[in-house]
Amino acid sequence: MSVVDFATGPDRYRHWRIEIDGPLATVAMVVSPGHGLRDDYELKLNSYDLGVDIELADLVDRLRFEHAGVKAVVLTGGLDGVFCAGANIQMLAGASHDHKVNFCKFTNETRGAIEEATAESGQAWLAAVNGTAAGGGYELALACDEILLVDDRSSAVSLPEIPLLAVLPGTGGLTRVVDKRHVRRDLADVFATRTEGSKGRQALDWGLVDAIAPRSGFDELVRERALARAAASDRPDGGGFPLSEVALTVDADTVGCGSAVATLDRERGAATITVHGPTEPQPTTSAELAAAGDRAWIVAAARDLDRVILHLRLNETEIGTWLLRTEGDLGAVLAADALLDGDEDWLLREVRLLWTRVLRRLDLSARSLFALVEPGSCFGGVLAELVLAADRSYMLDGTWEDDDDPPPPAVLHPTRASLGRHPMTNGISRLEARAWGRPEALTVAEATVGRELLAAEAAEAGLVTFSLDDLDWEDEVRLAVEERASFSPDALTGMEANHRFVGPETMETKIFARLTAWQNWIFQRPNAVGPEGALRRFGSGSRPDYDRTRV
Repeated sequence: MSVVDFATGPDRYRHWRIEIDGPLATVAMVVSPGHGLRDDYELKLNSYDLGVDIELADLVDRLRFEHAGVKAVVLTGGLDGVFCAGANIQMLAGASHDHKVNFCKFTNETRGAIEEATAESGQAWLAAVNGTAAGGGYELALACDEILLVDDRSSAVSLPEIPLLAVLPGTGGLTRVVDKRHVRRDLADVFATRTEGSKGRQALDWGLVDAIAPRSGFDELVRERALARAAASDRPDGGGFPLSEVALTVDADTVGCGSAVATLDRERGAATITVHGPTEPQPTTSAELAAAGDRAWIVAAARDLDRVILHLRLNETEIGTWLLRTEGDLGAVLAADALLDGDEDWLLREVRLLWTRVLRRLDLSARSLFALVEPGSCFGGVLAELVLAADRSYMLDGTWEDDDDPPPPAVLHPTRASLGRHPMTNGISRLEARAWGRPEALTVAEATVGRELLAAEAAEAGLVTFSLDDLDWEDEVRLAVEERASFSPDALTGMEANHRFVGPETMETKIFARLTAWQNWIFQRPNAVGPEGALRRFGSGSRPDYDRTRV
């Protein structure tokens, strides 16, 4: 498959229509069959591939930043009798294994952003299921806070992946049915093994939808419920600023945009990702931030880093180790970041949540993460979270001794940003995860907030893994990267996920850890993807031939 490009915008959408009416936005899914990422399948019946979801992810962000006055979003189908037929089967059957898994992960993250908009941003999403919602189509509806189904004796919701395709619903359907909608487990069992799904009254009685109405009264029901949600929102009546396209530059060994640049070392399977701090005065009030828009470093850096992460995930799958660096004026980073600790305000809230999503995407990336804290770095405020997110961190003790004019020693400066402002998917801070089950260690770590820490202090507080002098620095980092490249990538992915997500489990951690792990395995099984497997035989008229062994 060619390089996946995440750049898009409303003037380039091929699959979505948006209408704004005061506090309400209507988002209609109208997938263009001939505009898939590959040319060997058609996106019929509002089925989708990664390209459709890239547009949706962009749309979700734009509604939050560009349309502050939108307080409720109605998601509906733009085709007669079809809400969404789910992920395109021919796309899945022909995709590489890593593309299938990364597709599921990105799509899950987009569904999570929809849920976050409802829960945290005051922008409630409602699904107006005006036709059949099958598989990923119903999972898309499940990401919304309310599901309204037209009761016309033909429209149904279903999760037919197990009986038809020998795989699991890939974007959290099983988990959301029982964990979010609280459907009884026996009814969920019936629902997930019945290809036709559930219609009208049964779907309502089982808890699969929140309300039903005949076609003649459906639009009225949807508008009434959406206006009720809008009335309860704390978002302003207007405002917002446009999001410009993130201009990613890609060449043979460098990927970057603005504040974030990755340099690739293909021989060692590593990428050095450097986030640059601000170089100009930054907004100090919400009003100044609104005026600066996405030119403000605190917004631009998050979007730039996110784009680099996504590009490396989807397009550089053999680059297994990411070295996280920063460069710039630590004081400037701290000043820009301090704005996010201001009084509650819709825009400050959105920027905080943007960084939370980016950091979670980093947490959930199947890559080894090493942070390098060196002289000239600016690991403070939200950027200190990169150190806490890393699987290992290396901090130089002192400075470069052989420089004629050595820079100041390396420092780490944790702030209130690390006290839960950007929680992980399991709902706890990265400091809490680092000190899980050791309350004394957490107390010591939290006491460092607001202080510039030299290497010895950071190591004593448990914030970095190794404190090294300049004589050992280069060799220790090189050996660590080379060692990582000698291990099995599959084993590393499993090890890192087990270590990163300690503590409580949430619906989101279940979806990414439990479901994604099982889906990853199932996508390699002959029952699904073999020549006689269900994905290969779907639509051929021939039944799949299953190996009946349970393992």
